[in-house]
Amino acid sequence: MTEPQPESQLELQLAAMPDDWERALAVVAHPDDLEYGCAAAVAGWTDGGREVAYLLASRGEAGIDTLEPAVCGPLREREQRASADVVGVSTVEFLEHKDGVIEYGIALRRDIAAAIRRHRPELVVTLNHRDTWGPAVGGAWNTPDHRAVGRATLDAVADAGNRWIFPELRTEQGLEPWGGVRWVAIAASGTPTHAVDATPGLERSVHSLLEHRTYIEALTDKQPEEYCRDFLYGNARAAAPRFGGRPAVTFELFSFQQF
Repeated sequence: MTEPQPESQLELQLAAMPDDWERALAVVAHPDDLEYGCAAAVAGWTDGGREVAYLLASRGEAGIDTLEPAVCGPLREREQRASADVVGVSTVEFLEHKDGVIEYGIALRRDIAAAIRRHRPELVVTLNHRDTWGPAVGGAWNTPDHRAVGRATLDAVADAGNRWIFPELRTEQGLEPWGGVRWVAIAASGTPTHAVDATPGLERSVHSLLEHRTYIEALTDKQPEEYCRDFLYGNARAAAPRFGGRPAVTFELFSFQQF
């Protein structure tokens, strides 16, 4: 679940991610999205004393063909909580959107805006929201869930800071507007602009992904630990030439300024 980089991007050096923040909220569609996308960075952030919370739109209940959703959803939720714990994240919240049919729209924007108001992050992290992994021509098609959640997250940042959008969040839930999000970082983007040194958290990211063992065993015939280590170390090393030779987790960074 990483997006190959267009050839035109290969020569561009990646800037270091901003580090003058205290709280982050990571918003994705499914269990394992963050573990494939950026868990090594999360481990480094929490080691540094920063607070990171996870918000998942679904429980991934449609993700394993051999398991009924009623069985799969609770199992994948447990795996996600265990996975988050490996990288120092204790707050993991799930919305009630259905895996595989998550829709971009008002309901999803409202749910994410409410979480932003609750957690009051300066940094929001999400996953590639574009149509494809890789180039527009010849790339792999992205899933509708990733596209919907990523786009809704970008839009919900502004929603969270505007008291006249979703006023019921304030009047009914007591959630005051929060316009303090300064950046949204897109993990697994094909056009990254920034990076985090993956070295301190890379091995823990392997163990974090390994907590999704049921999903991984259904996905590949390789040994789970070999599969996780090859995938995560391979991606981190591939980014190194653009980040001073250091293995890296890459992000496309959007700056936000509330007006």
